[in-house]
Formats: sequence, structure tokens, C-alpha cells
Amino acid sequence: MPFERELILGGQRSGKSRRAEMIAVGWLAADPAHDAVLIATGQPHDAEMRERIARHQADRAVRVPGLRTVEEPRALPATVAALSAPGTLVVVDCLTLWLTNLTMPLQGEPADAGGAAASLVAALRDARGPVVLVGNEIGLGVIPMGREVRAFVDALGQLNQAVATACDRVTLMAAGLPLTLKAPA
Repeated sequence: MPFERELILGGQRSGKSRRAEMIAVGWLAADPAHDAVLIATGQPHDAEMRERIARHQADRAVRVPGLRTVEEPRALPATVAALSAPGTLVVVDCLTLWLTNLTMPLQGEPADAGGAAASLVAALRDARGPVVLVGNEIGLGVIPMGREVRAFVDALGQLNQAVATACDRVTLMAAGLPLTLKAPA
């Protein structure tokens, strides 16, 4: 793996997770001592989401059998720090759901998106091994009507920009095809 951190952005069903999985496959194949762990941020709040999570788990088990999964919907910076090691690839899927969990919790008070982003960037900069992050790019469409939705789109755009500064590589996925936005020098 020629880089330490990659941010993979794209729309829904653009191939983001598949690209992250293929990076994990390559990482695991490169050295038998390598380990890979996925930090899953989605929460099964309804039947459709439970089905979606189950489908992702089943697909991942076939495509990347050596990829362990840790479910962590909120404490992402601490989890990245705890799991990061020189021989371990950490895959985060996905930043968008993590931000949703923080800023629009079903219970409790919303967290400060800017502070959360800063904590994640610090964890990425301190990571002792490679990290691949998956997130949605949702700011390419029309401006949302509701104030809360506009605030979320803004917060996600700011999170993506902050994470991109801490990554060596940034890839935009569209129709299953990668477009490199930032590459190591």
C-alpha cells in the first residue's frame, strides 16, 4: 500500500465500499502478518437499515473474509486510535452515518460536528498504520429546503474537507469508477 490514509467519497451506490474492500484484500494479500479491521458506523434503527447492514455483512464476508468488523456508531476517533497499528489496516465505513449519529441522535443531545471532525483529524494524523475512510459526497445536488438538512450538508462538506487534508489520497467514485482527486507526491 503506497499510502497511509485514503478518503473515498461518492454518491450512494457509487462503489465506495467496494473500493475500500479491494484495498483491504490487497493489504491482506501483501503480507500474511497483515490484519484489517472495519469500523462500521451504521445503526439498525429500522427494518430497511437492518436488512442493508445484514447484506453488507454477508457481501463483505465473501469478498474480504479476513476483514474483522467493529461496530462503533459514535466514538470513531477513539476507536481509530485504539485499533491503529503498523500491520493493521483500519477501514471506516462510513463517515456520513457517523456524522448523522452525532448530529441527529435518536436519544440524547447532538454533538458538535466541528469538534468531532477535529478529533477525527487528530486521530488520523496520529494513526500508526494505514486508514481508509468511506463517506458520501452529497453537496453536488440542489440546495435542500429544510434548515436542518442544509446544516447537515454543510457539516458533512466541512468534515470531508477536514479529513481530506489529513489523507494522502482522496478518491471520488462515480459509476464504480475511481477519480483521483489527491495523490501522494
